[in-house]
Amino acid sequence: MWIADQWKDYEIIDTSSGEKLERWGDYILVRPDPQVIWNTPKKNSGWFNKNAHYHRSSKGGGEWEFINLPQQWNIHYRDLTFNLKPFSFKHTGLFPEQAVNWDWFSEKIKRVKGRQVKVLNLFAYTGGATLAAAKAGAAVTHVDASKGMVTWAKENAIASGLKDAPIRYIVDDCVKFVEREIRRGNKYDALIMDPPSYGRGPKGEIWKIEDNIYSFIKLCTGVLNDNPIFFLLNSYTTGLQPGVLTYMLSEELVKKYGGQVLADEIGLPVSENGLVLPCGASGRWEP
Repeated sequence: MWIADQWKDYEIIDTSSGEKLERWGDYILVRPDPQVIWNTPKKNSGWFNKNAHYHRSSKGGGEWEFINLPQQWNIHYRDLTFNLKPFSFKHTGLFPEQAVNWDWFSEKIKRVKGRQVKVLNLFAYTGGATLAAAKAGAAVTHVDASKGMVTWAKENAIASGLKDAPIRYIVDDCVKFVEREIRRGNKYDALIMDPPSYGRGPKGEIWKIEDNIYSFIKLCTGVLNDNPIFFLLNSYTTGLQPGVLTYMLSEELVKKYGGQVLADEIGLPVSENGLVLPCGASGRWEP
């Protein structure tokens, strides 16, 4: 497992009964997590002194209970700053486990000398990977179907001192954007994608990961140059385990470019017991 264990401003304090107790900077949140199927004693005082609690509804969805939480605050990872705020379906605007991937591809970008690496970040959300790549020296094209998420990414870039960084922000359906880039002949050195299990594009386009992901990986090889430096695929969908990610990336990338694929679970350490909470999976192709 690849573990995001370099955080100072974030930690999972404890987990129990379908929930995780987290510290986001100075604030303690309790949020649901489907991986937490154990019923261990809630001994940590944070469970009873939280700043906010997201309660899941038996009918689907849920709602926040705010006890003492500002509308917005920020946390830092290395030299990046992220603006956080609680919004629909338990999220805060950041997936901290992805830091282990940010560190991985940042080193790859920094090793390229004499030219600027071009990175395409698809389903780019609030820009964690975009900021990490830009901070490492890359020119990044950031694509997401949600205008609100793209605006949030711009705010994070400003907070991280990347206001003037070479980041191109695009509000678009990712499939249609890639198809246009292929027609235009635009090429990239690296590609990051963090696709949702299900989603809709700005014009009602339907995305269902089990039906669309393999053909989309195949399509995306059309925007890579002849000597790409990495391809990162993230998955939070139960059926897309590391072995499945390995198989798909090997079929499309190893056959075309050689190299190797490594895939594994990603996770976050739990302070209370020293164990690791799994948080999805990632597949990494490299030459």
